[in-house]
Amino acid sequence: MTLPDLLVPTYVQMLGALSAWLAKAEAQRPDGAADALMLARLAPDMFPLATQVRFACVQAQEGLFRLHGRPFPESVEILLDEGRSAADCPGTVADARARVAETLAIVEAEAAAMPEVDPAAPIAHALPRGMIFDLTAEQYVRDWALPQFYFHVMAAYAILRAEGVELGKADYVAHMFAYLRPDTPPAA
Repeated sequence: MTLPDLLVPTYVQMLGALSAWLAKAEAQRPDGAADALMLARLAPDMFPLATQVRFACVQAQEGLFRLHGRPFPESVEILLDEGRSAADCPGTVADARARVAETLAIVEAEAAAMPEVDPAAPIAHALPRGMIFDLTAEQYVRDWALPQFYFHVMAAYAILRAEGVELGKADYVAHMFAYLRPDTPPAA
């Protein structure tokens, strides 16, 4: 299995799930009432839902481009700016779903043109305030790209649940139903 083979399906599955959760929020709170959720937070010092969605999208795009040593597309900076200012301009659930759809399109396009990546290839991962992590490509995927992505996806899920959107484990792992053995229905 290659590193992109691990990242791409994960990003596609979980971004699809995130979009479905947002769609459920819209269905359960019609006429724009779901848009108030975009400012919801799990804790006062955490980012709101609007930021969590955008940062999940950032992580998916950034993970693939950094893994291949390519400059980030403009969409990453747009998402970062929107995420950082989400407390003042959260946007709507429809806006958030559009960002997820745009990110899915970028991930799928990148997947189609991805070269092999040497797991031992060095990656210097620079963060704001001057911190730099020296990692191999394998360490970057395992220890940064996937955990950071899942952190923001899970925070979005938890915010929606905490705000009363009817979601359950089946919504979180909806992609698993493709593997369900036909003669093993869930027990009632």
